[in-house]
Order: sequence, then C-alpha cells, then structure tokens
Amino acid sequence: MKSLAHSLAVLLMVMTGHALAQDAPQLNLPRVQLTVGMYRIDAQVAHTHEQRATGLMFRRDMPLHEGMLFVFEQPAGQCFWMKNTLLPLTAAFVADDGTIVNLADMKPQTTDSHCSAQPVRYVLEMNQGWFAKRGIKAGAKLGGQLFEGRK
Repeated sequence: MKSLAHSLAVLLMVMTGHALAQDAPQLNLPRVQLTVGMYRIDAQVAHTHEQRATGLMFRRDMPLHEGMLFVFEQPAGQCFWMKNTLLPLTAAFVADDGTIVNLADMKPQTTDSHCSAQPVRYVLEMNQGWFAKRGIKAGAKLGGQLFEGRK
C-alpha cells in the first residue's frame, strides 16, 4: 500500500509539473537574426508542432527588437489566434522568399482568426505596431540566412 501511495504521489507531481510547464512562456527556443530594411530582428524560432501551438502564450513582455518566427513544413493557409496570449501582436505572413504577404494586428486573449492572404511557410509575430512604426507593409522583404537564395 505504501509503494502504491508513493507511486501515486510521484505521478501527481510529474503531472502537476507538466501542467505548470504548459502554462509557462517559451523563452529558450533557438534564435535567428532577420532584417527588414535597415532594421534587425532577433526572432525565436518555433518549428515543432508543440512550439508553434504555444507560440508567445503567457509572455508578459517582449523586447522591442524581438519576435517569434513560426516555421511550417510547407506553404499553406496559416491562421493564428491569441488565446492565452497576453501581448498585443502583429503577425506578418511571409512567403518562402521573405516577402511579407499580409500583416494582421491581433488583440490579446481573443479567439478571432487572423489568416494569411495566400499560402505561406513563415509567420513572424512582433509587438503590435512594430511594423507600422517603421513603415513596413505587405511587399516588404525579410532578409536573413533563412531566406537567402529562395525565390
């Protein structure tokens, strides 16, 4: 009986720890350096299904020059929402060659869908207003190793 109680206690701790980890922001993803015009972006890269599903959820702040780049296996219509996301964000839907297809401002903690205007492989989320304050619009091109040599 004692070993059963001990096993259940360990299982409960593991399950509780796992649940807490899901409610915490992702802060240690790999990073990539991007540019757009004369501006530099330090972007965390979410490339697994789990990383993309969590995205910027639970973050309370994000430095101005930072963002998160979502990388998908192939171009497709991508739609994003803001459930459990505390920061107002702008999503840039990005083609394989780095061209911004469209931008969408997204309100925190909503389930409204914000979708790409055409199939894309990349989505870059930045603090809301980052693109507008710099005059960056659809048609602008992201630079960086990820986009080099792509057409």
